[in-house]
Amino acid sequence: MAKSITEVLGIKYPIIQGGMAWISDAKLAAAVSNAGGAGIISCGGRTTEYVREEIRKAKQLTDKPFGVNVMLMAPNKDEIVDVICEEKPAFVTLGAGNPVPYFAKLKEAGIKVIPVIPNVKLAKRVAAAGADAMVAEGMEAGGHIGVLTTMALMTQVIPEIKDIPVVMAGGFGDGRGLAAAMLMGAGGVQMGTRFLVAEECSVHENMKQKLIEAVDTDTIVTGLTLGGAVRGIKNKFSTEFVQKENEGKTSKEELIRMATGTNKLAAVEGDVVNGMMQAGQSLTVLQKVEPVATIIEDIMKQARETLSAAATIKL
Repeated sequence: MAKSITEVLGIKYPIIQGGMAWISDAKLAAAVSNAGGAGIISCGGRTTEYVREEIRKAKQLTDKPFGVNVMLMAPNKDEIVDVICEEKPAFVTLGAGNPVPYFAKLKEAGIKVIPVIPNVKLAKRVAAAGADAMVAEGMEAGGHIGVLTTMALMTQVIPEIKDIPVVMAGGFGDGRGLAAAMLMGAGGVQMGTRFLVAEECSVHENMKQKLIEAVDTDTIVTGLTLGGAVRGIKNKFSTEFVQKENEGKTSKEELIRMATGTNKLAAVEGDVVNGMMQAGQSLTVLQKVEPVATIIEDIMKQARETLSAAATIKL
């Protein structure tokens, strides 16, 4: 069985674009796929009609493999999976829930299945159930996160999974990170935040500018008391939300109400004060807006240089 995601998906470079709710659309996914990676359309918060339209649009924009991300907490997840099986993208990533019940249906439709996992236990489970690959995502990632770091996951998950690629995610933003993951035995990396400043990314310009201005310590984790931690950029909303969490005077229901809709508020409407700007910890590499193709070629050039230099290291 292939160990690289390039072999499993038939792509040029071992880079998957993360599925970011309200952001990862057909235009971004196609740009990533055309540049040699694997683009992903996100279904988070979307209707089945939207998902169908975006898959069809991506097929018009690229003849390369692309995928769809399904958030398993979504109330319409079953209907979205039905649409995916009808429209047949190359692969699906599934996270925030139990992906195994969907394997058979997706595979029967000829779609490769790539679950997103946060620990060794689930990694073993999805591998045994027939996953084609997996994404092991560390807590450095943007959006919904687990409790283990990317390095801890690489150290513990990769040796346990022998026959399918383990794609690492969480904190990857340049070629050095890609090289490090490959040296650890990963089959590739997934990057989300890095593509937020791509020309083809639809995220609001206000949020792009905030990301470019951000420093390394500018992320914050909300929702720790709600059982669903989310990482994003510090602003008025996120800092006040965490303060209310820590005080313990605000009910869980009220906190959920406060958070609902804030991702779209920032990403789509551009309210970078009251919205939740979901982003990972690798921020200083986000220096300017540029085409996806340039971003990926720069990452690959740096990865090759890093691996070449690593060959000269003597221990």
